[in-house]
Amino acid sequence: GCMAETGLKHILDGYKVLDFTQVLAGPTVTRLMAEMGAEIIKVELAPNGELSRGLPYLRNGRSAYFIQQNRGKKSLCIDARHAKGLAILKQLVKQVDVLVENFAPGVIGRLGLDYGSVKDLNPKIVMCSISAFGQSGPLSHLPGYDYIAQAYSGITSMIGEKDGQPYFPLPGIGDVSTGVHATAAINGALLYRERTGQGQYVDIALLDAYFHCHELNVQMYSASGGDIKPTRSGTQHYAICPSGLYKGRETYVFIMALPHQWPSVCQAIGRPELADDPRFVDNEARLQNTEAVVRILEDWIASQPSDAVALRALEEARVPVAPVLSVEQAVNHPHLRQRQTVRTVTDRAFGEFQIPGMPLRFSEFPDLLPLEAPFLGEHNAEILHRYLGYAAEQVRALEEEGVLKREVPDPPDRPV
Repeated sequence: GCMAETGLKHILDGYKVLDFTQVLAGPTVTRLMAEMGAEIIKVELAPNGELSRGLPYLRNGRSAYFIQQNRGKKSLCIDARHAKGLAILKQLVKQVDVLVENFAPGVIGRLGLDYGSVKDLNPKIVMCSISAFGQSGPLSHLPGYDYIAQAYSGITSMIGEKDGQPYFPLPGIGDVSTGVHATAAINGALLYRERTGQGQYVDIALLDAYFHCHELNVQMYSASGGDIKPTRSGTQHYAICPSGLYKGRETYVFIMALPHQWPSVCQAIGRPELADDPRFVDNEARLQNTEAVVRILEDWIASQPSDAVALRALEEARVPVAPVLSVEQAVNHPHLRQRQTVRTVTDRAFGEFQIPGMPLRFSEFPDLLPLEAPFLGEHNAEILHRYLGYAAEQVRALEEEGVLKREVPDPPDRPV
């Protein structure tokens, strides 16, 4: 119904993005923008295109990783080092609203597309660069990925056993979070441009996005004058008790009760008297007696007929609690299914599989867009014709010359 009223297919309909990004942090930005209806011209450098086309899981020569990150984008596979290729990219810069890149700092400049050059071509453009450490500062010249920035940010030091080695989380939390930070900045810059007509340059770093996640640690250290030196503390939080992992019968259970919720925990486990016990009377006392709290909660869980019964008792007392689900269990959980947090997609060559759904939800645009991931160079002709007026034979000539490349997909070995 909403579409008819506004004529827009989604919230960013009509915005055009020239996308030089690869793998995860940068593609997260344009993935979210594509889901919001923006047109994404994905620039893939010839001859091989985006790195992630080779990442697992692979089927029929097609990467599920690539599909997940690149649905709804149009692929232009081009040799940016060829004079004709660069000329095409500069023409496209004039036609778009946003340029996003996540090369190492300096690389886009060597291609001839640093912000100064881009701004000369299109003063209204919003250009966003994503890098490990930012475009300035002593570390900015170094290469880096998610976990490299994570280690520098003090986040890795917070994960692991109290006196043991640090660990790192396997999901791409830093890359995705950085992409989301960048999307927020770009949308703010577009809003500013609506009001002033001015574009700008946005410098987003993985290290900044990671450091931004310290809600307690930095101010605990600085405000205490260095008396508190936050570090990893295994299965229990160093500043809040109870807050941590408790061994159940079948799995682990996370219980996180803020100070005002402790009496509810005591009620739920049938030990209301513990709320006034001097060992547990406030958060400070509970932190001194964390081991006793863990023992009491784990003994209680063990005494229940099942983890499910224990969870239900805590839920009924309004205590925040969760089972530690595996990826398999999460993918099949009815809540995640119903909200399309787990989303089923179909690809022309790969077939059907599940990916994480769209986390941004809009009342005016309740429906998800039907998006497809591109084959390499699939949209060469469409993009050059629509934006620059190239005829089909001009595009063919550029493909023969190696300025453009196109991969003709094999028909899938299954009924479509």
